[in-house]
Amino acid sequence: MIQRLTLAALLTVFVALLGVVPVQAEPYLAVMTGYKCNVCHVNPTGAGMRNDFGVTYAKVLLPEETVDTVLDSWTGKITDRLRFGGDLRTDWSRDTAPNTASQQAFALEQFRVYADFTVIPERLGIYVDEQIAPNGSINEEAYVRYGNTNEGFYLKGGQFYLPFGWRLQDQTAFVREVSGISMTTPDKGIELGYEHAAWSAQFDVTNGAANAATGSGYQVTSQVVYTKSLWRLGLAGSSEQSSGGDRRMGGLFAGLRTGPIAWLAEGDLVHDDSLPGGRTLAAGLLEGDWRVHKGHNLKLTAEYSDPDRAVRNNQQTRYSFVYEYTPIPFLQLRAGYRHYFGIPQNNLQNQQLTFLELHGYY
Repeated sequence: MIQRLTLAALLTVFVALLGVVPVQAEPYLAVMTGYKCNVCHVNPTGAGMRNDFGVTYAKVLLPEETVDTVLDSWTGKITDRLRFGGDLRTDWSRDTAPNTASQQAFALEQFRVYADFTVIPERLGIYVDEQIAPNGSINEEAYVRYGNTNEGFYLKGGQFYLPFGWRLQDQTAFVREVSGISMTTPDKGIELGYEHAAWSAQFDVTNGAANAATGSGYQVTSQVVYTKSLWRLGLAGSSEQSSGGDRRMGGLFAGLRTGPIAWLAEGDLVHDDSLPGGRTLAAGLLEGDWRVHKGHNLKLTAEYSDPDRAVRNNQQTRYSFVYEYTPIPFLQLRAGYRHYFGIPQNNLQNQQLTFLELHGYY
């Protein structure tokens, strides 16, 4: 028992030395607990740094075993108003496809650091999310916020993730690729938000990805979510104007808890005029997360993508099996398998992916 605790303590210290404070929680945890995003996160739309409650949840309720360490009282706060943190993911993956040589490699998926400075409590703050590696430093979020993000109206200005559907950990999910809105595509602009009881709403005006180089237009994105203890329902919409072609989309997403299983569903429809004649795209997601035991989660997903509704027999599907094990606070091990099904002539649309991931956060 002593050796086990010693090993766990060393792992915890090792993760702490890597960078670290809270990472984005996956949305199934919100569905499983009945919480809104702002209950655990500094960012009211979720992801990134956790607040005091989010850190406590990660230390006590998420892992299989709670380990006594010198970090027990650490919440990421340097002072009452300044908080630091981070997140590191490294993995091994093997990719196989028909008529193609298999590829496998170790990779540093991401190393990110966070900082939040509360200038005036519940009134004014500055938040930064910076990816340090791989490929050098890349700013993900950097914004100033005004107002109380827990109750009432607030305003954000700078660069941030747009609110649209589930904020999934897997950025390759079809709903994230088809919508073009994910945690790899932050945008610059302003966000007006509202939080009250079971309601969350956002209205964003940003540059839009298609206008990054030309400045020829703008993007308007909005989302409304109603949350209850056992279920939630969200509606999102976005319209982007650009000289290269306008883009309009809508999304409907929902969550439901049935015993130890949290269900997530999302359907998105996109009309894109950037191609001659325009095209309509569609994507769907159904995910079930089963908390087998404290610290153990089994994730099964089924996905659908249609890159052009006017073209027959070009749809793609993807099925995933992922097991997540959180043995101690701030350390997670993930193993998964994904199988893609697409048109037979396209080898990449019929690939199989196996991966192992080590995830350190605090």
